[in-house]
Amino acid sequence: MEHQNRPWTAFYRAGARAEITTPAYRNLADMIVAVAATYGRAPAFTCCLPNGMNGTLSFAQADAMSDALAAYLREVAGLAPGDRVAVQMPNCLSFPIAAFGVLKAGCVLVNVNPLYTAEEMARQFEDSRPHALIIMDMFADKLPRATAAHPIPNIIVTRVAEFLPVLPRGIVGLVQTYWDKSVKRIDTPHIRLPAALAAGRARIAQGADVGRYHQDVAGDDIAVLQYTGGTTGISKGAMLTHANLILNMEQTMELIEGVENGVVKGGEVALTALPLYHIFAFTVNLLGFYWLGARNILIPNPRPLSNLKRAFENYKITWMSGVNTLFNGLTNELWFRDSPPRHLKFASAGGMALQSSVAETWERITGAPVIQGYGLTETSPVLTFEPLGKARAGSIGVPVPSTEIICLDEAGNPVAIGEPGEIAARGPQIMKGYWEKPEETAKTMRGNWFLTGDIGVMDADGYIRIVDRKKDMILVSGFNVYPNEVEDVLAAHPGVLEAAVIGIPDSEGGEAVKAYIVAADRDLNGQDLRAYCKEHLTAYKVPKIYEFRDDLPKSNVGKILRKDLRAEALAELAAE
Repeated sequence: MEHQNRPWTAFYRAGARAEITTPAYRNLADMIVAVAATYGRAPAFTCCLPNGMNGTLSFAQADAMSDALAAYLREVAGLAPGDRVAVQMPNCLSFPIAAFGVLKAGCVLVNVNPLYTAEEMARQFEDSRPHALIIMDMFADKLPRATAAHPIPNIIVTRVAEFLPVLPRGIVGLVQTYWDKSVKRIDTPHIRLPAALAAGRARIAQGADVGRYHQDVAGDDIAVLQYTGGTTGISKGAMLTHANLILNMEQTMELIEGVENGVVKGGEVALTALPLYHIFAFTVNLLGFYWLGARNILIPNPRPLSNLKRAFENYKITWMSGVNTLFNGLTNELWFRDSPPRHLKFASAGGMALQSSVAETWERITGAPVIQGYGLTETSPVLTFEPLGKARAGSIGVPVPSTEIICLDEAGNPVAIGEPGEIAARGPQIMKGYWEKPEETAKTMRGNWFLTGDIGVMDADGYIRIVDRKKDMILVSGFNVYPNEVEDVLAAHPGVLEAAVIGIPDSEGGEAVKAYIVAADRDLNGQDLRAYCKEHLTAYKVPKIYEFRDDLPKSNVGKILRKDLRAEALAELAAE
């Protein structure tokens, strides 16, 4: 599986490095300290609530607070290097403090989805065996069930308005406790985050040296356990090392920093609506834009989309990341169309296919392009990115520096240029493996090549187009149908707000294409859509069944969950 030369490097910005193999820092803790020393009192993180109430931490404050947490974890809680610390919270000022403190302590960060049920939490705790948990108070009522079989000795509780000024912090606390009752009594023994920081500061005052905790942490040491369903459907923790994450941050920023209309160190305001526990936002938004000295506007909950209105109004957003559904949703909001962000340079999309109609509408409204990237949790995550000013329609860009990509047939052999095949990648951002699951690691690795489970096509210049997930492919009368292609056509219909396509068993053999539609036009019907699809698709790709819904199931980052629709459809067929 050796590869040819790398023609895509010709499309990098002038002066960009084609090879980045040595990380700029020994470990992430070193990077956090160095960046704070550079930007000091400049604003680093701002939490913006839906009503506009906000709070801000400077680089120096985030550095000092994460030092205090690191000292608490090591000196008071008694954790050792390499111990796991779970962090379960939405975007808020506590998140960078928690993540940076864990890394400075020489421990391993375990990101946990804050919306997990107690059962899902228990499964992740069973697998990762954390020695401490930093959790938002809104979710702490799940702890007795989540930790019953796997007790966590150190529980630190924070709140969404932590570190906001006194008045908004108090107002939010009263609303959560007495109005919406989103915060319930916590019976599990715990310490509040401010108290933990005070205890850590006391230890520092007594001579504790935070730098000593991470002085021996090497690039190949695990920094983060990032859980994913991966390519085989079993929840598992991808072991991402300090070098994986630093290098991937550098690989991505190398293509967008300093070019015309690109990002500038110390001059950006980034909107973070995607959850920071998700690997894309973690690497690009949290680490990457911290490294660039940007001000990061954190949105605790982007649903409904009106929650973003005050952030766009109050801050000069120059960059944001999102998924197709976020961009599509915003362009259908009247307040956004009437007053789009005027300082936005570009937006980046990942997580799911960006539909061409959505990208075109976004750029028409904002004047800023959406550039696509591609990657997976196991790849830290970025494998490809569109070069600024050199995007190609339908493409996810070219491999980032020091990254090779090939497309393989079913036998594992490279396909011809322009032919579809499973995307395989190798580079310094590829995970160390799955936590305590060597068999699962072996299923996705071929030597140092990682098998993504995605079907793609590469052209002669190295630009790649994603066809679809291998497991989502639909077989109609012996022909392959890729849902992305059909969804892209449906989304271009003016009466369609959202669309999802799956394959269901067909009485005539094989599978039939079924489309789920969220309509913008209530008069729209399946007959109209069938006629429209026949104009744009070969007959066997045209959906046979159309089901209209008020909404579609989505993940926390807004990715439409085809697997949930498929499970529901199969259950209905079985019942019939």
